[in-house]
Amino acid sequence: MISKTTIDQVYETARLEEVIGDFVQLKKSGSNFKGLSPFSDERTPSFMVSPVKQIWKDFSSGKGGNVVAFLMEHEHFTYPEAIKYLAKKYNIEIEETERTDEQRQEADERESMYLVSEYAQKHFAQMLWESELGKAIGLSYFKERGFTEDTIKKFNLGYCLDQWDGFTKAALEEGYKLNYLEKTGLTIVKHDGQNPNNPKTFDRFKGRVMFPIHSMSGRVLGFGGRILGNDKKAAKYLNSPESDIYHKSKVLYGIYYAKQSIAKEDNCYLVEGYTDVIQFYQRGIHNVVSSSGTALTPEQIRLINRLTKNITVLFDGDAAGLRASLRGIDLILEQGMNVKVCTFPEGEDPDSFAKNNALEDVQRYLEEKSQDFIQFKAGLLAQEAANDPIKRADTVRDIVQSISKIPDAIKREIYVQECANIMKVSEGVLFSTLAQMGKKVASDTAKKQQPPQTAFDVVKNDAPEEKVDVQYLLERKIIELLLLYGDEKQEFEDLVLKENEKGDLILEPESIEAKVYEKIYLDLQDDEIELANEQFRNIYYKLIEALNQDTNFTINTFLSGLDQPLVSEISSILMEEEKYVLHSWERKDIYPKEKKKGVAQLVSETILTLRCFLIKKRMTSLQEHTKESQQDHRETLEEIMNYLQLNKLLNKKLNRVLS
Repeated sequence: MISKTTIDQVYETARLEEVIGDFVQLKKSGSNFKGLSPFSDERTPSFMVSPVKQIWKDFSSGKGGNVVAFLMEHEHFTYPEAIKYLAKKYNIEIEETERTDEQRQEADERESMYLVSEYAQKHFAQMLWESELGKAIGLSYFKERGFTEDTIKKFNLGYCLDQWDGFTKAALEEGYKLNYLEKTGLTIVKHDGQNPNNPKTFDRFKGRVMFPIHSMSGRVLGFGGRILGNDKKAAKYLNSPESDIYHKSKVLYGIYYAKQSIAKEDNCYLVEGYTDVIQFYQRGIHNVVSSSGTALTPEQIRLINRLTKNITVLFDGDAAGLRASLRGIDLILEQGMNVKVCTFPEGEDPDSFAKNNALEDVQRYLEEKSQDFIQFKAGLLAQEAANDPIKRADTVRDIVQSISKIPDAIKREIYVQECANIMKVSEGVLFSTLAQMGKKVASDTAKKQQPPQTAFDVVKNDAPEEKVDVQYLLERKIIELLLLYGDEKQEFEDLVLKENEKGDLILEPESIEAKVYEKIYLDLQDDEIELANEQFRNIYYKLIEALNQDTNFTINTFLSGLDQPLVSEISSILMEEEKYVLHSWERKDIYPKEKKKGVAQLVSETILTLRCFLIKKRMTSLQEHTKESQQDHRETLEEIMNYLQLNKLLNKKLNRVLS
């Protein structure tokens, strides 16, 4: 187990905005940062990061928390994995306490699969550099491709010996379980019905050079293997099968190495193969990723969308490849991204072009030859249509179909104008076609969503009327006040219930100085009020204890000791208001009153409002009791009258008029 000292040091050192910035493109928004949600498909940023509070909130999915919570949500890390990741990022030495056998057994399946994959990567690299066959076959191949030794090591390239079960035997000898070797797809297991305890095993990647596939955080998810022999029956490239940790439709090769450069350059080059990525990286262009030989998917595009809105798709001159690329371009447009296309001269691909040209020449070529998608598509389809008017009409319709995928109305109009210029068609016709396509999509969507309805059916709205849970909101506000101002000293005006000379009850003000948490705790204690919401109640007692014991209370350290559901709830409470904050009022010479300056009043009003709510609730309960019971109600009615008088006094203090 990781020691508490290490965990505390990680929380003190890690900067939330830096860590999240590795995965999401963040932009300054007042004192906070904003970005697109990494957990949902959105086009308007609702993901907020507070450097001051060191918490984040994703308003589209409802998730939130601290730096560790982000890694656990985004990378599916366990708590120890997240701590280790941060320790590595900030060069913190990890102190570990001895783990019990029971704790070792609790290591979850995903972690075991990650460990097997990481071992495989190291084993294949070792075979490449240290075995005679690895050096003669694998290393020679990589060097023939033009990769330097530094590049080969950077991308953790390797070689799987051409043996039936060489890797499997080595892994089993190291103590890795066959179960996880099979689940990651590294080993193929053939079970023998006659001898079930002694299955046959085969290395999936035998005789192949190995390309490890990493997650955005650098964990090994799977592998791509290229065969070097002349076996025509074997696939040239072979990927790891789908597993709990590897989903090829959600992974981009090279994203781990490219993420910072993509965010910095605000552009991502998308290529087809592993060697395209490596060759570009070696040449000095780092913002490049590959779909690993699979058709581009919305999940892969969203992965890029977290880092930039701009994609440049790079293709060789192969006609079939260009045709297939058009489908990928439409997907990119649907995600609201800007897409350009760059094709290479005949006989060249991104790999060979980067290998045979200097960095400046490659950069110049990419800049000069990258076309907007509309120009590329129009040019490609116009060549095919030639002088055939029917084909030309189909080409125009095809281009308008792509334009219809764009969610932004202004962009759609600009592209229609450009298409009209290129294809020599009037804008009016194109806009009319676009509108027809839009109506058809809307109609089809409505048909899918609308349940079948028989004639003369009476449609009744059974949706229950939403009611505001006043007590929930007030308890939530109490937690917020404790989190933000709990340790601050304030001057409070306390209210003491007394009788005047006439015998009437009055509230007499008394001034006291106390910390916010002391005031809230004592007031709730005096009234014997316990928070009704279980989660708030749990947070409340933990907060009171922490504020009472820790002289240097910070939200970050407080969150480090809580379970994930509580961390998420607290981040929601703290970040809710940030969503609606308007910044830079001072530029307009408007100086709104800071919330911090009215803390004492806000605390008092919240407690008073809660008292009024609970008094009203108690009176309602007593009134219902009198209706149901046949007993003498004089005492109950007297209690109700006392509550009415108290309620009137409290509301008067709150400047509220009662009917």
